[in-house]
Amino acid sequence: MLRAAPAHASLVGRAEEEGWLIRKDGSRFWAASVIQPVRDGRGRAVGFANISRDMTERRAAQQALYESEREFRLLVQAVKDCAIYMLDPSGIVVNWNSGAERLKGYSAAEIVGQHFSKFYTREDRMAGMPSRVLESAARDGHYEAEGWRVRKDGGRFWAAVEVDAIRDENNELIGFAKVTRDITERQIAQQSLRETTRQFRRLVEGVTDYALFMLDPNGLVMNWNSGAQRIKGYTADEIIGQHFSRFYTERDRAAGLPSRALQTAAQVGRYEAEGWRVRKDGSLFWANAIIDRITDEKGDVVGFAKITRDITERRNAQLALQEAQAQRAQAQKMEALGQLTGGVAHDFNNLLMIVGGHVQTLKKLLAGDKKGQRAAEAIELAAKRGAALTRQLLTFSRRQTFHPATAILGERVEAFRNMLTTSLGNSIRLMISIPAETWPVQIDANEFELALVNLALNARDAMPQQSGVLSISAENVTLSPEQTPAGLQGEFVALSMADTGCGIAPDILPLVFDPFFTTKGPNKGSGLGLSQVHGFAHQSGGTVAIASELGRGTCVTLYLPRAKTEAGPRAGQGDSRAEPHEGEVALLVEDNPEVAKVTEQMIKQLGYRVQRADSAAAALALADCTQFHIVVSDIVMAGSMDGVALVRAIRERHPQLPIVLVTGYSGSAAAAELEFTVLRKPFELSDLSRATAKAVAELRSDGSGNVIRLHGRRAAPEQHRVRQDPSNDPGNDPGDVPA
Repeated sequence: MLRAAPAHASLVGRAEEEGWLIRKDGSRFWAASVIQPVRDGRGRAVGFANISRDMTERRAAQQALYESEREFRLLVQAVKDCAIYMLDPSGIVVNWNSGAERLKGYSAAEIVGQHFSKFYTREDRMAGMPSRVLESAARDGHYEAEGWRVRKDGGRFWAAVEVDAIRDENNELIGFAKVTRDITERQIAQQSLRETTRQFRRLVEGVTDYALFMLDPNGLVMNWNSGAQRIKGYTADEIIGQHFSRFYTERDRAAGLPSRALQTAAQVGRYEAEGWRVRKDGSLFWANAIIDRITDEKGDVVGFAKITRDITERRNAQLALQEAQAQRAQAQKMEALGQLTGGVAHDFNNLLMIVGGHVQTLKKLLAGDKKGQRAAEAIELAAKRGAALTRQLLTFSRRQTFHPATAILGERVEAFRNMLTTSLGNSIRLMISIPAETWPVQIDANEFELALVNLALNARDAMPQQSGVLSISAENVTLSPEQTPAGLQGEFVALSMADTGCGIAPDILPLVFDPFFTTKGPNKGSGLGLSQVHGFAHQSGGTVAIASELGRGTCVTLYLPRAKTEAGPRAGQGDSRAEPHEGEVALLVEDNPEVAKVTEQMIKQLGYRVQRADSAAAALALADCTQFHIVVSDIVMAGSMDGVALVRAIRERHPQLPIVLVTGYSGSAAAAELEFTVLRKPFELSDLSRATAKAVAELRSDGSGNVIRLHGRRAAPEQHRVRQDPSNDPGNDPGDVPA
């Protein structure tokens, strides 16, 4: 090629060419050569001047640039997900890649030379957005935005657009590079997320039964829903930025509960608990609180989600249910104990009746034998103790026949002072403070006095070295259902007996009223004293409460219902003297031969002649053919007719015949007391004498054959009552936990 250069130079005067030249050593280099003809003075060509420059490096650089531009062009053309193209300074499309064709629908031939504004919506073009885009890119060097763009077919897509200004080495604007991406799916996802977030926020705000809010990692409140405002009382302005520990009680804050809750949630991921929380107005509510940990993509804790529910009503309902279940269990226990006690009491009292009756015979036979007398007295004391234990057990199970009457507590306790003083001993001081305005109460006097003795003996045993003070006080109270475990409501007299003894341990306190429970040593108590007190209080229509503190003493409070009527004269003050019954005949109905023998001996000692029947049928036959002056019948007997049915039949046939019913224990005794005199086994001769006299007095005739009922309501039955030194009477020892 360079060989033709001289000829060309001769024709035109100069020739420039580039090409490969060879050095002496054989290596090649890219040369740029200039050949000019050399002429003499007359203008004739005498040769050529050749100037060559080594342009190898420049050529290599140009080749590399070409390859780079080619590769870049291929790269841009290969990008399918982005529209990449150039605009001139006025916005005319100057090139077009395959991604632009795929995204916008135009081929390069269709769009090169067109203004890029045709990609904008009509609204954006009318608003002058395309020109503002170029102005911004030219001014700032870069423009970036998102918005709707239009394809060739008129369809729209959401685009992310970047426009960069292109300038030459003189900083003159020569065009723009434009990159467009279709992010419609992302936009839809973001819009959906925003809508979901908006709906969730609306949902959270609409929840009024739950307090839903966020905490930062330190426990500061970050947001607040309407449920939180309703439950806790704070508005968002009042509480956001405050520490959530203010919702806890002072005690829980002092114990570090809020910080432990956050620590547990941060470590485990979740914390859940129930407890008292405080409202803005200072009131308390029982809350179920849940704290969930919130972490970022790296797993770092960025805050906590907290949910609080006011479950005070549910807790109260659960407590009420538990209380009802406990009461039901107690009722079932009482029923089972009552059935057991009732079944045992009848036979046991019959045995005691036999023992007690024969003891009297022994005492007469051993009148001159001091050693024998002491043995007989020991047997008698044991029988009385057995009777007392049975009575206390029946009282606890509420199977003891109850005879309530209106009583003035101050008078009743004062009259019983000597008995209480004797029970306590000389070293314990008794203080009684019952105001005169104390309401009258409705109680069974005998059971009340027994309860006082039981409490006094417990107090005595709890006093260190048998010294201290026992205080008895009373006050009028009006109870509401939530004030006592029994749920009592109405007017009551609270009679309290407080000692200065050793007190009762908290774990023992709930057990003290259980029958046979005692902390005393062997042979020092039966465990029935406080059980009798419990039974008496509930059978009276009230309840009993106990409070104790170790080293300070114990206070037992009886809640006794206020009487609706004023107290009348005390029963049992008169002297029931038996009239002589010489020559009179008594009918004894008893199916237990041994009990019958003992009872027959007692009736004979009253002056009666006795005829015995061992069944109801035999008794009816005798009553129809023999003139009797009194009938003494057991209630519980074998056969189809018991003692109550028997004496009712006798009363129909012989309405003026006095009747005494006797029983070791019978569930029908309470109803029978409304019609007949009832005497409980074991009894002594004096008890039988009073009962027979009472039965005779209640059926005196007016002379015309009409029966006169002396009392509109039957008086209380004769009750065998043993009064003796309580310190020597193990039967009256309550045997309970020291009070």
